[in-house]
Amino acid sequence: MSISEEVVLQARNVSKTFGGVKAVNEVSFDLHGGEIMGIIGPNGSGKTTLINLVTGFVKPDSGKVFFKGKELTGLPPHRIADLGVTRTFQVMRPYASLPAYKNLIVPLCSPRVKRSSGGKLGDRDIVCIDLLEEVGFERDAYVPYKIASSLPLGYLKRLELARCLALRPEVVICDEVFSGLSMAEIATMIPVIERLQMEGMTIIMIEHRLRELFRLADKVMVLNFGEKIAEGVAEEVMENEAVREAYMGKEEK
Repeated sequence: MSISEEVVLQARNVSKTFGGVKAVNEVSFDLHGGEIMGIIGPNGSGKTTLINLVTGFVKPDSGKVFFKGKELTGLPPHRIADLGVTRTFQVMRPYASLPAYKNLIVPLCSPRVKRSSGGKLGDRDIVCIDLLEEVGFERDAYVPYKIASSLPLGYLKRLELARCLALRPEVVICDEVFSGLSMAEIATMIPVIERLQMEGMTIIMIEHRLRELFRLADKVMVLNFGEKIAEGVAEEVMENEAVREAYMGKEEK
């Protein structure tokens, strides 16, 4: 899948202060259709706050966010999701008492899905199982039918992603989807992300697993103390002196 020239998601000088601390300070970016952008930075650098600003969970003090030319600033999260921008969360909160596949029923009943399917989705249970299979659940195993609270972390991460995909989004924002997974689990998750991009999905990934992220990302943006300090292809970004200082500290001379 080639990256389009169209800017699908755009942030312009977005800022947010909490208790006098600039969590995000004048951050801007352009995300093109079919592109994977990684957002990295030390703990507390403002990565998740930036995504909260983009997806409506936090309102910016200043700046604007646009999706395909439509301003998202100030819209509630459900409106932004309905337009086609969805996200996963670091802290997963599935419908714990329901089977895994039943967790997808709510997004499948959303106005966005009803519009895109013309109200003819078919058997929702089958659609749920299909979606779970796409993100790595074994269709012929019992796992999709297990109560969500009993699922191990790797499957919970996949379930979280499937709930996003159930909304048929154009942009998916993954907040540390690799966090806590074993190398074997990550190795099976990477092809899922690659396939989504091949199918035309536009993706933002917040990650601390840099080696794995760099395999996927077309470009990387680095935050530190709420400010964007670098943006570009991974190799160039990691050679940036400000980035090296952010991760390893400044060398004394």
